[in-house]
Amino acid sequence: MVWTAHILSLFPEMFPGPLGLSLAGKGLEEKAWDLTVRNIRDFAIGKHRNVDDSPFGGGAGMVIRPDVLGPAIDAALATSEEVKRVIYFSPRGRVIDQAFVRELAEGPGAIMVCGRFEGVDQRVLETRNVEEVSLGDFILSGGEIAALALLDAVVRLLPGVTGNSESLEEESFADGLLEYPHYTRPPVWEDREVPEVLLSGHHEKIKEWRKRQSEELTKERRRDLWDRRKRNF
Repeated sequence: MVWTAHILSLFPEMFPGPLGLSLAGKGLEEKAWDLTVRNIRDFAIGKHRNVDDSPFGGGAGMVIRPDVLGPAIDAALATSEEVKRVIYFSPRGRVIDQAFVRELAEGPGAIMVCGRFEGVDQRVLETRNVEEVSLGDFILSGGEIAALALLDAVVRLLPGVTGNSESLEEESFADGLLEYPHYTRPPVWEDREVPEVLLSGHHEKIKEWRKRQSEELTKERRRDLWDRRKRNF
């Protein structure tokens, strides 16, 4: 079965966007994964085609109505017997990491809700068992860019998308460490030389050097990852 993303957005023209290029775009063309985009405005209410309203209790901004978003999610669920996971991009959600990405890639796909304004009615999140996820501790104008980022992270893990599977095993976060530095030709550039061990042809020493570099970089730049790794071993 092909991994499938169902996108619900007020700006469907933002998709596939950059995902239509490079390896992700080639994978989409070759049916290594599938993308369906649905406009939330298709489910708008009344003659004015409203999708949002002012929040109960007062406050700034507008909230996407439950009688708009609920049917939109239901329509996406109805199109697939397999894809039942619903994700909503929100600053209060779980921060996405590589473990989450791998887990999502191993499933059949996901329905991704891209919010706008102040957010969506809480009742939709509760009744449709929606997972809230976040790119990090900052605010975006809407969920579309977050959806593109998550899709890119997932799609590159799918069979038939990334040609060299070994590169996926050695990259940052694959084993809880940041990736080691990379070098290529020329061996000397602006008076800077490539580390001698990488030119030695001694594969075991190269492997040891790369591991040490990964450990040092992780300890220096991401102490949280290093401490977590120490607790798990």
